[in-house]
Amino acid sequence: MTVHLEKIDEVRFRVPKTGGMRTDGVVYTTENMIQKVIQEKAAEQVANMACLPGIVGSSMAMPDVHWGYGFPIGGVAATSVKEGVISPGGVGFDVSCGIRLLKTNLLLKDFETQQEKLVDALFQSVPSGIGSTGRIHLSKREMHKVFEQGAKWAVSNGYGESEDLETCEDGGFLDTADPDAPSDKAVLRGKDQLGTLGSGNHFLEIQRVEEIFDQAAANVFGLFLGQAVVMLHTGSRGCGYQICEDFVRLMQSASQKYGFSLPDRQLCCAPFLSPEGQKYFGAMSSAANYARANRQVMTHWVRESFMHVLGMSPNDLGMGVVYDVCHNIAKLEEHEVKGKREKLVVHRKGATRSFPAGHSEVPDVYQSVGQPVLLPGTMGTGSYVCVGTAQAMKQTFGTTCHGAGRVLSRKAAMKQVNGRDLQAQLKHKGILVRSVSYKGLAEEAPQAYKDVDDVVAVCESAGLSKRVARLVPWAVVKG
Repeated sequence: MTVHLEKIDEVRFRVPKTGGMRTDGVVYTTENMIQKVIQEKAAEQVANMACLPGIVGSSMAMPDVHWGYGFPIGGVAATSVKEGVISPGGVGFDVSCGIRLLKTNLLLKDFETQQEKLVDALFQSVPSGIGSTGRIHLSKREMHKVFEQGAKWAVSNGYGESEDLETCEDGGFLDTADPDAPSDKAVLRGKDQLGTLGSGNHFLEIQRVEEIFDQAAANVFGLFLGQAVVMLHTGSRGCGYQICEDFVRLMQSASQKYGFSLPDRQLCCAPFLSPEGQKYFGAMSSAANYARANRQVMTHWVRESFMHVLGMSPNDLGMGVVYDVCHNIAKLEEHEVKGKREKLVVHRKGATRSFPAGHSEVPDVYQSVGQPVLLPGTMGTGSYVCVGTAQAMKQTFGTTCHGAGRVLSRKAAMKQVNGRDLQAQLKHKGILVRSVSYKGLAEEAPQAYKDVDDVVAVCESAGLSKRVARLVPWAVVKG
């Protein structure tokens, strides 16, 4: 399919409705970045998304968009609960992959001499790499509890504090989980992986707050210049991957059963209210809860590592959760559509919720400013804390980007970058990196990604999120 793009303004391009499209597509990007979107057929995927039965509003792509399975990564589509579908391709294989940011009471400069000890302690305490397993080994019964309770399970089992849940999306768990929906194979793959980082673009970073853009919001979030913070990026590991794999097969049959004509079989789906749709939603919610428990357990081990290396008490360290937000999920939400409130299934694949001040789903402590939006860059550049906006609710069902977004495939990055050399280059810049694999390090080289500054600027220009603080890496653990 040849996709024609029409420029709306400096940061938006329209994919006009043609053929089987039920609505227009909108790509949030700039003239400088649009050609890459076209070349790798991400714009074509935006057009394909617009063919989903029951889609409401436009099919959309955030500025970090790149090609993915079915939906592009950075793809957003909302469907009607009553008449629309749910699609595993609109969530992705790493269900509820997301970001958690931890703040401290500390200035990073006050413990700079402990850099090597800290990064080594984190590398030891949080297992990383392909197929990595951790210190927790769960029975099927306990896995069911994790599926039901998410981060609440972790806290109730001694991994963190109840206060951690107060600043997590959905309070750290979804009550829509069906713990019987994931397959035995999904349970088996997840039972030994709780509290692990995994591989790919997942990371654990100690960062420094380098710049503040919105002092009022930074104050509410507990952020200050020079502060040491920790960012975690991981998801539901093999458990979520297996759940997606299982339901892609089921949805391919369901698409035929319900007579859907789709331009790409990777968009396979079922009516949300159908037995197949509800079973996937329950399984996906279970995987989402597993991911939240995973980040909560990791939080506990990060705290232990800091306290051990620095010889500090929990109160002196002050490592609290700023926020935990996922970017691979389909959420049941209420939005205004043509002047009326309507329940929708909002698919966000590589895209982050960006809810404004006063929204009922924003934690109480952030009601005055809005939801923290956590946007990672690369291990050699920086990351952002932003805040949600009312404009995002009107344009994108309360959504913004999820980070920098790839411009090189992992294979291409491997050809251009030597992992050992990259580690040395980053060390020269003052950034210590630990990884189980030089190959994995090369795949995640900074040059494999878009400039996060540019991506975040597009979102701010479009009104989808507003910058609060810029964070720079200091010590990194990669899978």
